[in-house]
Amino acid sequence: MQHRLRRFAALVLAVCTLAGCAGWGASETAAASAVPAVSPAPAPTGAGDPLSGMTLREKVGQLFIVRPDALDPAQTQDRIDDADAAGVTALTDAMRETLETYPVGGVVLFGKNIESPAQLAAFTADLQEAGRLPMFIAVDEDGGAVARLANSPALSLPQYESAAAVGAEGPDAVREMARTIGGYLQGYGINLDFAPVADVNSNPANPVIGTRAFSADPEMAAACVAAAVRGFSEAGVLCCLKHFPGHGDTAADSHDGAVTLDKTLEELRSCELRPFASGIAAGAPLVMVGHISAPSAVPPEEANLPASLSPGLIDGLLRQELGFTGLVVTDSLAMKAITEHFTPGEAAVRALQAGADLLLMPADLAEAFDAVTEAVETGAIPEAALNAKVARILAAKQSFAAVPER
Repeated sequence: MQHRLRRFAALVLAVCTLAGCAGWGASETAAASAVPAVSPAPAPTGAGDPLSGMTLREKVGQLFIVRPDALDPAQTQDRIDDADAAGVTALTDAMRETLETYPVGGVVLFGKNIESPAQLAAFTADLQEAGRLPMFIAVDEDGGAVARLANSPALSLPQYESAAAVGAEGPDAVREMARTIGGYLQGYGINLDFAPVADVNSNPANPVIGTRAFSADPEMAAACVAAAVRGFSEAGVLCCLKHFPGHGDTAADSHDGAVTLDKTLEELRSCELRPFASGIAAGAPLVMVGHISAPSAVPPEEANLPASLSPGLIDGLLRQELGFTGLVVTDSLAMKAITEHFTPGEAAVRALQAGADLLLMPADLAEAFDAVTEAVETGAIPEAALNAKVARILAAKQSFAAVPER
């Protein structure tokens, strides 16, 4: 374990030196353009490139976060997506073989992957040890209705009525909730929480956000999101603002199909974007981009694209206007807002081309992985852009990988 961590730390330092990822990585274009400007001293073949020790498949693998069930060849996609089906709860030899072929950068756990405190701790430890590089071990733990650990009958953990209820108590209460959640996640070997929800609950008819948001008031939501980011940071767990550019004023659920946010850019700036800007200013390391189209805020050719596949919303609005330099992760690519319009391979490639760094839960891991690999080989995704993404990912992982095993 210690040898792997020392090797990983050296790799991250070299990658960041080459790719210019001091601070959270610059935009794709800036990071990629920084590469040719470096003139390392002559060295043996491959030694001047800190990524030369990684194969293409290892680099591509870093871009994927999947359910652990997707690593089990006995699981069908329907079974993987079925919350009521029995889940994978231990790392098997067959799953280890899958990781050899598809060396993903992380997994995201759900309630069906939890059986007991001892099982969960052992499972995350085994997953962490299985890869050549440290893995994101992620979960959705918002506090309230969406809390995979706290709502599991197998665990006894602090529970919260909802983010809105805690938000009504003010930012200090939100910060304490995030610190508490982050503390118990870290205790179970989980290093990334896909929280807080940075949406504004401005549409009472919204079928998916509601009290998952801290407030219907943009200013209060913004203050609470910043407080949550600080709380998670204090607990030593990475957090993720979601669902950019805002899912609170939509009339549909992207799990079920296409969703449109019918607002102008100025309207977004005055409401939806404020909590994201506040969370970014507080140091949020990740932003999750939703499958939400915003036709009035993008160029006409992107009007029907979900934000997760939109260069205008990711590189333009999130990166350039809001100044976000951290990791961009898609929402689940198995949602119908994506699968009804794009194949797993198309969705994966287009998300990366739009500026995403991490691909969450593709509907078919093998197809998506192979499509991304081919896109790099053909130049549809430039290798410099791939390297910039991997550099940002490895830099983020250093925050937890450098912690000695206890």
